[in-house]
Amino acid sequence: MSENNGAVRLTDEEALDRLSTTTLGRVVVSRSDDMDLFPLNYVVNDGKIYFRTAEGTKLFTLTQVNPRVLFEADHVDVDADGDPVQAWSVIVKGEARVLTSADDIHAADELPLKPWLPTLKYNYVEITPSEISGRDFSLGEEPERY
Repeated sequence: MSENNGAVRLTDEEALDRLSTTTLGRVVVSRSDDMDLFPLNYVVNDGKIYFRTAEGTKLFTLTQVNPRVLFEADHVDVDADGDPVQAWSVIVKGEARVLTSADDIHAADELPLKPWLPTLKYNYVEITPSEISGRDFSLGEEPERY
């Protein structure tokens, strides 16, 4: 970790560890003229991020247009009064691939990754990070400005 203006930069390993502590993230997919942001539940396994998805814009974009994605997750700890005191945020740039081999799908079926909504999501997607940026924040009051 290295500190910079109240934020602590996380190593890649520390950032992936933080991602492993929560299950709600967001993935950004990009086409040549537009982008979409999707909230999703996920798991981290062996340094990769996995999620499930149904047919639709997200899957079409990843498989037919552009497999490059941004993935982001964050977390805020609050004190007994509900005031935020500590936070972290992790952004991952990477490449997504839909799992197609029986072995890959069977391995993904063993992960603790179930849809939150009562829908069928047959497609497993694996994000392999190419760049990870994570920060820890100690939250507090804004300092005197003048």
